Amino acid sequence: MSRNKKSVVVTGVSTGIGWGSVKVLTGKGFHVFGSVRKQADADRLKAEFGEAFTPLLFDVTDEAAVKAGASQVEAALAGATLAGLVNNAGIAVAGPLLYLPVDEWRQQLEVNLTGVVIATQAFAPLLGAGGPRRADAGRIVNISSVGGRNANPFMAPYCTSKFGLEGLSEALRREMLLFGVDVVVVAPGAVATPIWDKADQIDTSRYANTVYATALDRLRAYMLQIGKAGLAPEAIGEAIATALTAPRPKVRYVVSPSPMQVLMTEILPKRTLDRITGQRLGLLPGS
Repeated sequence: MSRNKKSVVVTGVSTGIGWGSVKVLTGKGFHVFGSVRKQADADRLKAEFGEAFTPLLFDVTDEAAVKAGASQVEAALAGATLAGLVNNAGIAVAGPLLYLPVDEWRQQLEVNLTGVVIATQAFAPLLGAGGPRRADAGRIVNISSVGGRNANPFMAPYCTSKFGLEGLSEALRREMLLFGVDVVVVAPGAVATPIWDKADQIDTSRYANTVYATALDRLRAYMLQIGKAGLAPEAIGEAIATALTAPRPKVRYVVSPSPMQVLMTEILPKRTLDRITGQRLGLLPGS
């Protein structure tokens, strides 16, 4: 790897937004270290992206494995500064909160929040954090969601993790002022990725005898609909590239196929949104 080539670490690159970001960033001249959990995915992506890509094998919840990945990157950098860390790895857990298995709740937060902390602690020193403030300090880009500001029913675990990530990012950005390491949030709307395709595979039968059965079916149909009309992963990759390279980046980039809808959720009173959502999913009497 050339010392003159900027390098970034992206977690969770086997599919979806992670894969799209690798495609865009390598196309713009970056060297990407991308984390996957399976050797087969590492081999596939290496064949696809060639010398511009180095796979890292770890699960973001495995602290020892993530630290080993950071040591691998440090050796490859040979004293150069890492240009960016993109905390993208994540999962989406769905279900009515009253009946959701607590282990699934814990897993959601472990991956989407604790995993971000583990990766940030491991790679931040390579970005320039922890030492004297430096002009070439790298950036951290955290992949949130429009669901990090507006929560849908039955998506409480996922939305909680993304609301939490927004707060984590804001606090971290201010802590990193000392080192000149910026922290930027990218918040996608619907993206045509496997996380939406899996909505069709979600087993809602365990909730069939609850009062939420009909509303859950409506939500799953809605998720499939917006997923098919979602943005290409590369569109999010472009926003990530901007967050990494803009001279004065925004603190938050929203990338959605329905920007007006996102705007309305930020403008309308929460009680109004409650009624709209309740009527759409049948959560209000007579809806």
